[in-house]
Formats: sequence, C-alpha cells, structure tokens
Amino acid sequence: MPIVAAAVCPHPPLLVPELAGGAAAELDDLRAECDATLARVAAAGAQRIVLVGADAGTTTYGRPFHGSFAPWGLPLEVHIGPDGPPVPGPLPLSLLVGAWLVTRNVRAMALISDTACGVAAGATPAECAAIGERLAASATPLALLVLGDGSACHDEQAPGYADPRAEPFDATVAAALAAADPAALLALDPQLAAELQVAGRAPWQVLA
Repeated sequence: MPIVAAAVCPHPPLLVPELAGGAAAELDDLRAECDATLARVAAAGAQRIVLVGADAGTTTYGRPFHGSFAPWGLPLEVHIGPDGPPVPGPLPLSLLVGAWLVTRNVRAMALISDTACGVAAGATPAECAAIGERLAASATPLALLVLGDGSACHDEQAPGYADPRAEPFDATVAAALAAADPAALLALDPQLAAELQVAGRAPWQVLA
C-alpha cells in the first residue's frame, strides 16, 4: 500500500496566530502538536503529501494552491506553487489551514502534492472509502494530512449550542484515531455528525 503515513489535524481558523490575536497563546500547544505531527509525517518516507479536507463538494484542487483568511477576519493569504490562478479556485477552510500548516515545514513544502482532495461534507461512508482507495492506488508512496474538526455543540457558547451527544461522539472519534481503527471511523453516522456540526467526519472516513 503506497500510503506510508497520515496525520490528522483540526482546522479552526484561530489556529493561525494572526487571526487569534490576543488569544493566540491559548493555542500554542495545539499549534506545536500540529507542527510536530506534520514533521513526523514528512519524515516517514513518502514522496508526496496529499491534503484531504471537507468541502462543499468533492473536488480535486491542483497547484497553485491559494486561499485567503479574509472571510474569517484577516486578509492573510496562503499560496503554494507557481504564479497563476488557483485551479479550480480558492481552497476551502479545511485545505486552507492544511496548506498553511505545510508552509511552516520546509520538508513538507518540498513534498506537497500537485493535488489536494476536497471531500463533500455530505459524502456517504462508501463514497469516502472509495476516495481513500483511489488515493491508496497511487504509484508513489504518499502521506495524508487529513483536516477535520469534531463537534461544534459542546456548550452554550458553541456555534451549535449544547448537545449531550457531542462529547460521546468526539470520544468515539478520538478512540478510533488513537487505535487506528478504520472500522470504527467508517461506522460514524453521517446524519448524527451533521446534527452535531462535525466538520471532520467525511475526511476521517476517507482516511479509514
């Protein structure tokens, strides 16, 4: 199998210090963990790193990768690749944060693939698995940087308010990722994930 390594990172825009402003230090540990994880993946023997993240529809993005954090409050741009317009267009938030993480690691920058994979947020588990199988059919060893957030419904201040199902759902995901359990990831319920505003369900199932 040509997939030799994978990293799973969250993609909140506040991971970018310039967007977090005075609260940037609160995410220093998470930022450092993401950097260290990507560094390990970049050193795992892959010949290229493919970004995988949620999108409005399943889309393959080609270099140059480009996007802006302007919709989240700061016109900070990320650009990887030669000059020219992005193909087919700006990256969605998940892949934009992934590209930003890659720019922080020289080795990862050298390995970043010519394509990135946006996965429809509503894709079925079978559709996600098929995308993963296509990636695994690569002729060259590759690594995946999978971007995905858990539930946005953990408390009254959360975007989705408080939902008692959020904590056990995220705990299930954390256990499945820690155990590298593809069956548990593929068993995640798309409807429940949507109700809990989980942004990572489809990319995690591609990884599975």
